[in-house]
Amino acid sequence: MIYLDNAATTKICEKAVKAMEPYLKEEYGNPSGIYSIGRKTREQVEKVRWTIAKSLNCKPENIFFTSGGTESDNWVLDNGAYLGNHIITSKIEHHAILNKCKQLENEGIKVTYVDVDKNGFVDMEQIKTDYKDGFENPVRTSLVSIMLANNEIGTIEPIRNIAMVAHRKGVLFHTDAVQAFGHIPIDVNYLGVDMLSASSHKFNGPKGVGFLYVRNPKEMMPLIYGGGQEKGKRGGTENVAGIIGMGAAVEDSMRNMSARYNKEKNLRDYMVKRILGEIPNVSLNGHYTNRLPGNASFTFDGINGTSLVVIMDEEGVCISAGSACAASAEKPSHVISALGIPKEKAYGTIRITIGHENTRKEIDYTVEKLKAGVKELRAKS
Repeated sequence: MIYLDNAATTKICEKAVKAMEPYLKEEYGNPSGIYSIGRKTREQVEKVRWTIAKSLNCKPENIFFTSGGTESDNWVLDNGAYLGNHIITSKIEHHAILNKCKQLENEGIKVTYVDVDKNGFVDMEQIKTDYKDGFENPVRTSLVSIMLANNEIGTIEPIRNIAMVAHRKGVLFHTDAVQAFGHIPIDVNYLGVDMLSASSHKFNGPKGVGFLYVRNPKEMMPLIYGGGQEKGKRGGTENVAGIIGMGAAVEDSMRNMSARYNKEKNLRDYMVKRILGEIPNVSLNGHYTNRLPGNASFTFDGINGTSLVVIMDEEGVCISAGSACAASAEKPSHVISALGIPKEKAYGTIRITIGHENTRKEIDYTVEKLKAGVKELRAKS
């Protein structure tokens, strides 16, 4: 099997597996316990908090452990709805943002969905102007949430500039960095973000665990009321093994980021060049260079992307037709549609996301099978 769907999830690294094992067997103490095995577990959990904080250039008290990106995103949006009644986001966000916004709209919260251009960059003029101050009408903007890098097309947004605009308006800014964290350098102080979401399984850690960075924790309303864990903001006994595994994955990704970035980018550029040069009537989605290193999204004229995914799977290659969280949707990807790609073409989109363990030989095999698969589907249509 050749796995090329690393945006959906990544293979857990051996360092994470080994780090977790003792906490699934011997080190089972509750971190809230005052006895020695509880204190020992607590020390390790806090060590991970320090590790994550160091990777983002912040303090450990700014890091809250969650079950992953979706929970973190929902927490942020609930907090935005608590502080005001108008939220600004984009049309290409992950469904963790978009579907939560729909739910908030049903509760009376106003939501502005900002347009993007053909490369997936948000409309900065719309970001600059669409604010409500609560003076002329009862609507007041409390939050702007724009993802750092898109999960389908890989485009990296100008987050620092967007955060500056939000802050000039006195509004909090959040970025969903689920696809970006562990793959590109992130400094929350340089970016100027108030909140940032990340998920362990996107950077070779275990599933079901992630974190939320919060610049001013006092401004965050609690997510879960319980026994006072996570400084009273998220009750419930911590997922110790998951947190420990995530910490090991963070250390591994930070230590090897530069080498992995270069390898993935070089393989991606090689693959893109071959696909665009050897398959007719195909286009690359997203910005050509300002994108995540391993991401490549293509739209092929005259085929159905899902059918191509099936053909590739039969050849031992795992790719996707878009976001894994919307793989069964009957409509074209909301991201591809937002780029202005016509509906009849949008269905012909696939996403290939390369990981640091992939090889040039695997890419060559994949391109050959893509060529054959596209030719077969076009002949049938």
